[in-house]
Amino acid sequence: MAQRLAVLTGGGDCPGLNAVIRAVAKTAILEHGAEVIGIEDGFEGLIHGRVRPLDYLSVSGILAQGGTILGTSNRANPFYYPVEGAGEVRYEDVSQRVVDTFRSIRADALVVIGGDGSLTIASKLCQMGVPCVGVPKTIDNDLFGTDQTFGFDSALVTATEAADKLHTTAQAHHRVMILEVMGRNAGWLALGTGVAGGGDIILIPEIPYRLEAVRDYILKRLAAGKRFSILVVAEGAKPLGGHVVELRRVADGVEPVRLGGIGNKLRDDIEEATGIETRATILGHLQRGGPPSPYDRILASRLGREACKLALNGRTGFMAGLRGTEIVPVPLEQIAGKQRLVELANHLLQTARSVGTCFGDGV
Repeated sequence: MAQRLAVLTGGGDCPGLNAVIRAVAKTAILEHGAEVIGIEDGFEGLIHGRVRPLDYLSVSGILAQGGTILGTSNRANPFYYPVEGAGEVRYEDVSQRVVDTFRSIRADALVVIGGDGSLTIASKLCQMGVPCVGVPKTIDNDLFGTDQTFGFDSALVTATEAADKLHTTAQAHHRVMILEVMGRNAGWLALGTGVAGGGDIILIPEIPYRLEAVRDYILKRLAAGKRFSILVVAEGAKPLGGHVVELRRVADGVEPVRLGGIGNKLRDDIEEATGIETRATILGHLQRGGPPSPYDRILASRLGREACKLALNGRTGFMAGLRGTEIVPVPLEQIAGKQRLVELANHLLQTARSVGTCFGDGV
């Protein structure tokens, strides 16, 4: 009897999702003679039974396409799902509906392409009898158990291009230019953008900053004849003893706190502290859009192939992760609820310090 494989994309989108879907489906069809079922809109599709077959032609020509042909949702946690009734919204555990839908499509395994939230859900579903295999995606690069997630490099390219363009206008007008990037409470994207884009100051969540240190560094550059400064800040950065800047809260989200706006806060603080004209640019969802970089197309394809093989060979309960240059299986239970943050001894961070980059801590 032919095997059947189900696949979904959960959480926020990022470049490379379609490359994974393509690799999973084509590997299943060509090497295993398996059928592939696409789950629409992440776990929402399993809750409401929205599924469709994926044949060879339906996954052709999507390697370089951004977004996801299956759709996604970051508000579809089956263990905490919003249900409307009697004029109010209550939250229920509808995970059994997910299990029932999975059984009804008679799939042998479920490939979950997602970040820490989606893979934590996958780990819980494994305990309920749904055989899952994970693929690590997020532009934040904060997923435990893998050296890098696909989507990160593409976002880094977008953010670095923005930093490069801010340089010219900063020089022309002798301003401090602030670039706010995503990353939640991990500083990987800001750190990479700052190093690749020649940021003078990089502020990340792992190192609470002191405004006085940032001010003194900018004024020191000014005294040395540097009439502009480029500051790259992660959306989750915060001052020493202070708090992150929240854009809003979403009650039914896997990640309820939406960050954003630290760039504008720093703009006002720096302009007041230094007297130098300061501007802020918030990239926002530009970092999630567009085609994946060549690196991400390759990484996503490798991860998708390995996830398919794990699933169809009965090795469920694992995530396909990158360790060095190799793709290896990592137990989902080791990933759930954990996050990979920038360590202070990180080589890239130390490299930035060596070339004179300020991290707002006065070091």
